[in-house]
Amino acid sequence: ALRRFKRSCEKAGVLSEVRRRTYYEKPTAVRKRKAAAAVKRHIKKLQREARRFEKAF
Repeated sequence: ALRRFKRSCEKAGVLSEVRRRTYYEKPTAVRKRKAAAAVKRHIKKLQREARRFEKAF
């Protein structure tokens, strides 16, 4: 039961959330972090699409 609980916590992101909330984060820092994550996701998406496009031809 404990293993299932740990896995569910890991999937929900509880530990990373706790670590992030240990110290106060300024709103500007929050926006900056979220923008950086969005850029990272976008680049990852573009690379995935490019790889799929290359595979087709």
